[in-house]
Amino acid sequence: MVSWLGYGNSATVSIVLDDEETRTKVPVLLEDDGKEYQHLFYDGDNVSGKVVIKLKQEGKKLEHQGIKIEFLGQIEIYYDRGNHYEFVKLDKDLARPGDMTESCSFPFEFLKVVKQYESYTGRNVRLRYFLRVTISRRLVDIIHEKELMVHQLSSYPETNSSLKMEVGIEDCLHIEFEYNRSKYHLNDVIVGKIYFILVRIKIKHMELSIIKRETTGSGPNTYNENEQINRYEIMDGAPVRGESIPIRLFLSAYDLTPTMKDVNKKFSVRYYLNLVLVDEEDRRYFKQQEITLWRKSPLSLKPENRGVVALESTLNENSVS
Repeated sequence: MVSWLGYGNSATVSIVLDDEETRTKVPVLLEDDGKEYQHLFYDGDNVSGKVVIKLKQEGKKLEHQGIKIEFLGQIEIYYDRGNHYEFVKLDKDLARPGDMTESCSFPFEFLKVVKQYESYTGRNVRLRYFLRVTISRRLVDIIHEKELMVHQLSSYPETNSSLKMEVGIEDCLHIEFEYNRSKYHLNDVIVGKIYFILVRIKIKHMELSIIKRETTGSGPNTYNENEQINRYEIMDGAPVRGESIPIRLFLSAYDLTPTMKDVNKKFSVRYYLNLVLVDEEDRRYFKQQEITLWRKSPLSLKPENRGVVALESTLNENSVS
């Protein structure tokens, strides 16, 4: 009915980025398990291009109350879908109110856009960046959105001490775990060793896993969601006193994000190394240790841009570690 009255989508809108052909694209999983590719941006990158509006019937008048484009950064908590928390909002007017009688395009440019957080899609929360074009009309606006991916880069942490954990049961079991570092980039390798100091119970199985903990809300409304990223079998069989087992865990094999702490006071994402021992009576013993993950600058990024982004991200990293 709305379309018959002349208020429907009588035009199609598309957004074409200036460097669309050369800018890196990254795959993103959708809610319906589908996949799309989004253009990748970093903090401080310009976002520019053109908005193309094509009339479905050339010569037929399209009345509008103005056309604008917005660059938005938004956090959506899934159990609170009615509220979107915007932490970035930039807008530019493309056309004043009037009539459009032919297809046309409008250039736009947002310079050195601050993108302080990394894009993220989790179990209960999503942080997204996108461009939105709005053709304002009397009854039904024409709206088109284009999703953008943002990665936050860091430089190598100045302090990166080794990790040591102990699992003990008095007079029965004493095991020490040592890992080479506490902070790892997303393509890093976790190198460590397990030492059996005292073994008086029969252990039949041992495994190491990475646990991702997503925290949303605050206070009494805090909700934690744990996800096991992997399961790495360390040994199958009974160890003996004095034995040691080396560990090498390649992080690049898994879909990981950087550690995120108190993002806009809405959510956090943390990672833990989780050690599990199972004895012959199927009793399970656990030990967890938090690790920090960070995103290393790709070699393809221009050195001048890499330095600026890394410096800002290092300051952010140091402020939360």
